[in-house]
Amino acid sequence: MNKQRPTLSLKSPAKAAAPKLRASHARDLKPALQTSFQTGLKPDSLAFSLIGAAHAVAQVRTGTNLPQALAQVWAKIDVNNELTPQARGAMQDIAYRCMRQLGQSETLIGLMAPKAPDPLVGALLACALALMTAPDAVRPYEEFTVVDQTVTAADAHPDTARAKNMVNAVLRRFLRERKALLETALLQPLAKWNYPQWWIDAVRAAWPQDWQAVLESGNAAPPLTLRVNVRKTSVEQYLATLAQAGMDAAQIGPSAVRLAKAVGVGQIPGFADGLVSVQDAGAQLAAPLLDVQNGMRVLDACAAPGGKTCHILELAEADVTALDADPKRLARVDENLRRLDLKAALQAAEAQTSGWWDGKPFDRILADVPCTASGIVRRHPDIRWLRRKGDTLQLATLSAKILDNLWQMLAPGGKLLFVTCSLWPQESEAQAAAFAVRNNAARLDAPGQLLPAGGSGQDHDGLFYALFQKNA
Repeated sequence: MNKQRPTLSLKSPAKAAAPKLRASHARDLKPALQTSFQTGLKPDSLAFSLIGAAHAVAQVRTGTNLPQALAQVWAKIDVNNELTPQARGAMQDIAYRCMRQLGQSETLIGLMAPKAPDPLVGALLACALALMTAPDAVRPYEEFTVVDQTVTAADAHPDTARAKNMVNAVLRRFLRERKALLETALLQPLAKWNYPQWWIDAVRAAWPQDWQAVLESGNAAPPLTLRVNVRKTSVEQYLATLAQAGMDAAQIGPSAVRLAKAVGVGQIPGFADGLVSVQDAGAQLAAPLLDVQNGMRVLDACAAPGGKTCHILELAEADVTALDADPKRLARVDENLRRLDLKAALQAAEAQTSGWWDGKPFDRILADVPCTASGIVRRHPDIRWLRRKGDTLQLATLSAKILDNLWQMLAPGGKLLFVTCSLWPQESEAQAAAFAVRNNAARLDAPGQLLPAGGSGQDHDGLFYALFQKNA
C-alpha cells in the first residue's frame, strides 16, 4: 500500500497535498484489534454485522485481502457458535459495499470528523456511510436505523466505545448536510471514482476512450454466472431447470448462464451434482481456445481454484496436470474435480521452476499467470486498495519467467494460451508481444484484451487472451 495515498485521515478537499498517514494506518503496523471480544450484541442485529464488517475493513487497510480478513473475523467471533449464516452474509455484504465506496466514505469522514479516527472507528464509519449513500432503490436499511445501530455497535466494543459520541455526531451531520457534503466530496477523484489516484491515472492512460466505463464497471456488484457442464446437461435443459425452480436466467455465452439474482451455491439447482460451476463468462473462453482433443497431454499452470481445469476436462478426455504453488489452493481444485466427477493430476510447485516436470512435453499449456487482477475488481473490490503502483512491474517480471519456462515444456506444434485478468498493457499485450519475440512463437487468433462489460447480451470481467503455437 503506498504510504502517501489518502486513507482514513483525509483532509479537506480544498487542500491539494496528499496527507501523510498516521502510524496506526501504516501497512506494517497492524492494529491489535480485539476481535475475540464478546460484544453482547444480538447476532441477528445490524450492529453485530456492522462491527464484524468494520473489523474486516480495518484489516484490509493494513494489507490483508478481504476474504481472508472476513474469515479471520468469523473465526474469532464464532467462539460461542453465535455466528448465523444470515449474520455472516450481512457482514460480507456490508464489507464488500464498503470496499466499493471506500474512497467516497473516507473523503466524507475527512470532511466531518474533527480528527483522524482510529482504524476501527474509521472502518465502522465507512461501513455505515456505504449503507447510507447507496442508491435509494438498493439501499438495504433506513438511514436512521443505520445511525442507531452504528452507535450501538461502537458502544459495545472496547476499541470504539470512547468514540461513540463522535460516531453519532458524524453520522447525524451527514443526514443533515448530505447534499452539500456529497457535492464537496465528489470534487475529489478519490470520492468520485472510488479508486486510488494512481489507479485512475493508469486506466486513463491505457484506455483513454473507455476509462470512465471501466472504472464504473468495477464499482458494480458482479453477476452470478454459471458454466453448464455439457457432459451432464445442455444450456437449454439447464435453463428449463432454473425456470422450474422459479429462477430467472439468461444465456450469455456458449455454456454461460447468468442468474438474474445471485444466490448461495447451496440454492443453485444441480450444483452439488455437478451440473454447473460458478465461473465468469469471460473466463469460460479459455478452455475452448485451447482446442484440446481427446488423449492430449495438457498442463494448467497456476490452476487454482480449478475452474479452467474442470472446463478443459468437460470438453475433452485429456491427461491434465493442474499445477499451483499453493497446496491449500490445490485442495480447492480437488474439491471441484470431485464434485464434477473429473480426474486430473495435482502438482504443487511454482510454474517458473522445472524440477517438478517429468520431461514429457505437453500438447497444450494454459498459463493463467499472476497479475494485479485489475480486470476483476468488481468481484474483488479490495484489490484497488491493496495494490501498489510498483506491483505491475514486479508481477509482469514474474509472469515473463513463467511463460518462458512453460514454453520449454510445450511439444512442437503445441499451443500455449496466455491468460491474465489484468487491464494493464504491461501485463497483457506488451507481455504477449515481448514473449512472441523472445521465443519465436507464432501468434494465433485470440480475443486479446476484454474490457469489463455488462449488459443484456454479455457480462464478463476484464481478461486478456493471447494464443501461441510452437513451430514444429
